[in-house]
Amino acid sequence: MSTAIDRRRLLSLAAAIGASAAWGGARAAPSKLKWTERPDLFPHGVASGDPQSDSVILWTRRPPADGKPARLTVEVAEDQAFQRVVATAPAAVSADVGWTTRVLVGGLKPSREYWYRFTDDDGTGSRIGRTLTAPAPDDPREVRFAFVSCQDANAGAMNAWRRMLFEDQQAPADRRLDFVCHLGDFIYEIIWYPEDRARRYDRQVREVARYANGVKFQDMHYPTTLDDYRAVWLGYLKDPDLQDVRAWFPFVNMGDNHEFSWRGYQSIQKFGAEVVWGQTRRVAANQAWFEHQPARVIHKGALNRFDAPKVANVAVTAFDDQGLGQEPGNLAAIGSLTSYRALRFGRHVELILTDQHAYRTEDPGDRPEARPLDAATADFPEFQPQEVTEILDAGRAYAGGKPPAEVRIGDAAIPNFRKDQAPVTMLGATQKAWFLKTLKASSATWKIWGATNGTLEMRCDYQNLPAGLTKKPWPGAGYGDGGGGDWSGCYAERGEIYDFVRDNKIAGFSIISGDRHSFWAGYSAKALPPKAFEPVGLAFITGSISASGMAEALEHGFPKAHPLRPLFLADRANAKPEHAMNMLIRHGVRSALEYTASRDVSKARALSNPDLAPHLKFVDMAGHGYAVVRASAEALETEFVAIERPIERNPAPDGGPLEYRVVHTAKLWKAGERPKLEQRVIEGDPKLSI
Repeated sequence: MSTAIDRRRLLSLAAAIGASAAWGGARAAPSKLKWTERPDLFPHGVASGDPQSDSVILWTRRPPADGKPARLTVEVAEDQAFQRVVATAPAAVSADVGWTTRVLVGGLKPSREYWYRFTDDDGTGSRIGRTLTAPAPDDPREVRFAFVSCQDANAGAMNAWRRMLFEDQQAPADRRLDFVCHLGDFIYEIIWYPEDRARRYDRQVREVARYANGVKFQDMHYPTTLDDYRAVWLGYLKDPDLQDVRAWFPFVNMGDNHEFSWRGYQSIQKFGAEVVWGQTRRVAANQAWFEHQPARVIHKGALNRFDAPKVANVAVTAFDDQGLGQEPGNLAAIGSLTSYRALRFGRHVELILTDQHAYRTEDPGDRPEARPLDAATADFPEFQPQEVTEILDAGRAYAGGKPPAEVRIGDAAIPNFRKDQAPVTMLGATQKAWFLKTLKASSATWKIWGATNGTLEMRCDYQNLPAGLTKKPWPGAGYGDGGGGDWSGCYAERGEIYDFVRDNKIAGFSIISGDRHSFWAGYSAKALPPKAFEPVGLAFITGSISASGMAEALEHGFPKAHPLRPLFLADRANAKPEHAMNMLIRHGVRSALEYTASRDVSKARALSNPDLAPHLKFVDMAGHGYAVVRASAEALETEFVAIERPIERNPAPDGGPLEYRVVHTAKLWKAGERPKLEQRVIEGDPKLSI
């Protein structure tokens, strides 16, 4: 497969992704520019992104000094001293793109380390950045990368970034990471002002930004304009640890929900029960993402320009059969940025990134028609009957095209408002067709799907609760499900994708995800017992960089007297509770209750329900940190690097202590065979997670 870029194609591609162009084919020579580093004039650092074997995108932001816009020049060199400069080109900045610039540098050599910097006409410059090109498509070397998600600067610290940077800089050159894949929630558009909320759980709320045009919902502030979205991006990019890691690694970025709206899909927002038509906000969010992430994304602008479509915030009332709102402004807002794409890294890795929010249908469990069912499971936290999720997800396709007229939980019933509608889609018809075509065509050893939302099913066996523990028995027919919202409850489309992998005999299929603020490792399977369990690939979810998750929320919000508290939290005297919920999800009710009662993990594991989670090898609902993938001709290895809860910034060079380090390895399997994960605990003791 050839991805080589000549000069003409470089210019065309640069225009398509909104970047300037620079050619790196010149003979190396010493820099001719005067350069003095002035970080105060480049307050948000530098970055590089979407490396390929002969090109990479470079980024910086240079606001005007003394009211005068700067004219920048970018230099790319083979050495940090810039004695071997291979590319020099102008880099335009303008108010239209928030004083940012993107430069696509082509003509580079594969698998090479390069250094870059930006300089203005006065010789004042940015910090020096480091980047790497990808291996050539036929290069057999091992590929190594980290994947991350969910960094909250408002109530958390970026210690994971310092740990990653420390370990990489200590590693031999041939064992360093090739890139970092950020799977979204790079920013949280929801922010608290310290005067509204001083603390979130045990975390201090820190000033990130102020929204000049924002709206307030409860004690949270949301952006509404481009200036608002820019403000939160710039607040995040001032973080010194984030700046350091962006200057050291090339990033591959994909947005999730918080880059637009926490409860948003397409260009529609939800604030509690209120629906807000947010076409202008979606366009603003897309432009802000484009301005601050160096990525090969398609938009409607030209060289360093984003042409925002003219839209209005009007009701979206007509939807096609796939749930895509047909209001012209909704379609224009979504279409203002296309971020799904595939990148090749040597012979062994093709990274296929998809957007889980721009094209998806509404989560049916979040619709008002479903609310009357909530009371039926009010005594059973975090889960609803699996059959309810399946009915609402599949719509008219449920039970081979014979959906029930009602959806029932115990004595509660509602009309099946989904019985005449198509199954839920996370990807949308057009993106899904592209994804499946790309997956089938890939010749890489490992076809790695970057799905920002977790795909590993989350369920529990509430049907095994001891009689009398709760006032009423579990009202479900069997297992409890973590619900919709991500791929866990998207049974139909997830099954469609896994059937495609099976039917097309695709080996080496693996998924990396984020969003859940927890570490998960396991197998990609269409169904779990009592249905046939037939895994077709691997799946991994990384813990959050800094955002709080379910475990932390339950520590602070789960009632002490609730009869099911022991399933989720194993209380300790004079210490924070242990997270029995990991054992609940991994092994089941009996194991969680046994551990909370005896604190004997061996006894607890002996009571494991083998049918609950054969797809899982590891779950840590309290995990923070990052994951590292190593992909070779023989095997795929994923390492979870878990740090202590990042409540405050740790000044240590390594970012502070680790909780654990766990490695999962699978040898390459043939199509039709079952993959097999082997687990090694390298450091620490994640006893309730395995």
